[in-house]
Amino acid sequence: MYAKAVKSNDAWVMPLAERQVTDPDSRYYGGTIDPVNGIAWPNHSVGTAASIAIWAAAIVNPDSVYYFNKPIMARLSLAISYMLRMQHADGTISPGWTNFHSPPDTAFIVVGLAQVYELLVQKNAPELTDAAAELRTFLAGAIPAMLTGGCHTPNHRWVLAAALGWLNKLFGLPEAVARAELWLAEGMDITPDGEWTERSNGIYNAVSDIMLIHAARLLGKPELLAAVRSNLSMMTHLVHPNGEIVTEYSGRQDYGVTHTLESYLLPYAIMAQADGSSLFEALAEQAADALSHPGGAANNAAVLLLLEPGLRQRAVRPSKLPERYDVLINSHFPRVSLLSRLEAKGTAPAIRHSSLHREFGAPVARYRDGEISATLMTETPSFFSLRHGALRLLALEVSTQFMPGPVPMNSLQRTESGWELAAEQRKGYYGPLAEEHLPAAPDPSNPWYLLSHHERPLTHEQRLELQVDVGRLETGWQIRIRADKPSDCMTQLAWVFGEETRFSQGQLTELWRTGAGSAQRWTGGAVICEAGGDRLELTGAACEHTLVSVRGASSAEQCHTLLVNVMTPFDYTFTLRQLPAAGIRGE
Repeated sequence: MYAKAVKSNDAWVMPLAERQVTDPDSRYYGGTIDPVNGIAWPNHSVGTAASIAIWAAAIVNPDSVYYFNKPIMARLSLAISYMLRMQHADGTISPGWTNFHSPPDTAFIVVGLAQVYELLVQKNAPELTDAAAELRTFLAGAIPAMLTGGCHTPNHRWVLAAALGWLNKLFGLPEAVARAELWLAEGMDITPDGEWTERSNGIYNAVSDIMLIHAARLLGKPELLAAVRSNLSMMTHLVHPNGEIVTEYSGRQDYGVTHTLESYLLPYAIMAQADGSSLFEALAEQAADALSHPGGAANNAAVLLLLEPGLRQRAVRPSKLPERYDVLINSHFPRVSLLSRLEAKGTAPAIRHSSLHREFGAPVARYRDGEISATLMTETPSFFSLRHGALRLLALEVSTQFMPGPVPMNSLQRTESGWELAAEQRKGYYGPLAEEHLPAAPDPSNPWYLLSHHERPLTHEQRLELQVDVGRLETGWQIRIRADKPSDCMTQLAWVFGEETRFSQGQLTELWRTGAGSAQRWTGGAVICEAGGDRLELTGAACEHTLVSVRGASSAEQCHTLLVNVMTPFDYTFTLRQLPAAGIRGE
């Protein structure tokens, strides 16, 4: 684990050095350029703060090829000076793309640079004295923002708590502890099965985990680790056979994006040692095997492994990771009753620049049988995904013109033969306002947005109801999709496959094609889907209208999509039948 972290960290030293701005006349002098937009930012994830952590971890480490490398030490000093220039008078930084004068983004940096500061101080080398002093100046400058600043998203609270813990450790600030206590008093936003509010397996689960580990240690609150254990345990069942994390239902920007366990390396390693868990040790090793980047400033694996040499030792013998399971996550979480409390308030609470995340605690089913990995989801555009060896069915969506766009499933329960999902949507019309709800002094130009629309009486309400039955067959899968009303509602089923998929047979009409993706109308016949030699036969086509796409439906440009057009009422059954791998004799 340690050797892999050092190797990964070293691999990024020179690429980041080549991206550092070395023109003294540039406003970004000393910063490292983001290749996506060509600007140097002070942020924690891919910005200059992350570069500082990587360079520092290399410079102080005798096992690094850049140990006390003078050119890299010069770049480290330039980068720290840049961070001081980019720090606003209020102590915050602006990452550039969305949050300006941001306390939570500054908190990420505080957590990261506090660890780097300790690393430099521990080395006790005269060559690093000035760099350490400037880091301490930056951290001290951030104190006012950490003591007063707010946040946007649920995980930001735990980042701020961790940052406050670090500032208390370095500067002895009782007021920082008091501020952290206020955030922690809000309670953990996690289900008993281990799912955080944002349902972000690829990014923010790991953020909440590592930040609460820091907070638990720095603030003397070991009880915070219960939530971390719960999430890390849940993630055992949310990894595909090839090591990719299930991101098919994420509530954040990792939705449908490829991620591995690498960002979980530190949480798993720390908790494996704390609990003596052979399962966590195995997952830490899997995370280390997937390591392609040492991490952002706040969770650089090389930095923490240098600060805590004990983590380099295997805590226990790793167990074998489960390859066969059938679990239903959040099956007993009282989501409906909790949402009813929200509805009882009459209007939703005002949350600006973020989301209520009403999908929190929605049930998710995970099925694994060796190289077969399936996910059934609710409260997300897709309700089913499947990995069959190298073949990837990334999403199965139902979109309608009722409330134009994908129809998320609202419920999921296990049956004797598999799983049953259901969705309901309601849509009506709104009558004239009663006299008591009209403006006191009507104006001929009275704007629509000032009227009391929530007081309008509902008329002619209609309902769309969908039912889906998913069954496991001896040689594949069977999916029945049906809807009775309203009549004559154009519906489209989208089978979204990975860009590596190739189709043969069947009646397919190409609708559009990009460099890596396409959409085809599937009107009849069995389609053979193949990737990397793994094959499935898909049957159940139909064509009851010629709409190219439903307004509001997602368009997967880097995927190959088969579209099935039907009209309500409908009742169709599709089968996915396993075929022998391509190239086997007789096939």
